[in-house]
Amino acid sequence: MRLLLVEDDPRIARFVAKGLREQAYAVDVVGSGEEALYQAAINTYDLAILDVMIPAPDGFAVCRDLRKSGQRMPILMLTARDALEDRITGLDQGADDYLTKPFEFRELLARLRALLRRPGGLQPAEIVVADLVVDTVGQNVSRGGRAISLTAKEYALVEFLARNAGRVVGRAEIAEHVWDEEFDPFSNLIEVYVNRVRRKIDAGSAKPLLQTRRGSGYVLCGGTETTARKSNSSRNRGDA
Repeated sequence: MRLLLVEDDPRIARFVAKGLREQAYAVDVVGSGEEALYQAAINTYDLAILDVMIPAPDGFAVCRDLRKSGQRMPILMLTARDALEDRITGLDQGADDYLTKPFEFRELLARLRALLRRPGGLQPAEIVVADLVVDTVGQNVSRGGRAISLTAKEYALVEFLARNAGRVVGRAEIAEHVWDEEFDPFSNLIEVYVNRVRRKIDAGSAKPLLQTRRGSGYVLCGGTETTARKSNSSRNRGDA
């Protein structure tokens, strides 16, 4: 997932961006409304975290302009303004959720996951491709019951490929969603990570899942099934 973080407080921006990157999100950080609109116009984002009190235009105006331009990505307003009228204004301008400062980082992560699980969103709770299982909440990957140890960036790549299983994705699209704006398009970093991931998920398996389509990109094959399973405890409560 590639996120746009719009926050003019450098301390908060560093804290939030660091935490999100540790959770395998790619994050672009800007500090003004003008920068936010520019970045959203030239990049593809899966979600935006938008502070209200930023240099002009403010967060409300940015949210309104993004929606007017046809941007459909979920928008989470993140601000110290907690009055009811401010929350109503943010939602009326097109925001999907509203989180006030100070906040617990765990709650921010939970709200992001909830936004991305909504109908039309991009992140189901669990993605299954053949015998490969990607748990997007716990960020765990297993194949045939075997746990696969991945770095944060390797996990991000696997999740993106799994969400696009059966479809060939090129280097540019991978860079757009898995890396941030500092990615060097002339490097071989994507190839390096694809090879690492391939060795890990296909190790010991008779059927390779990650395939290279020369000249086109990469595809995760094997027949797909996307699920959003409840936890065992939730099922048990429902059965009681």
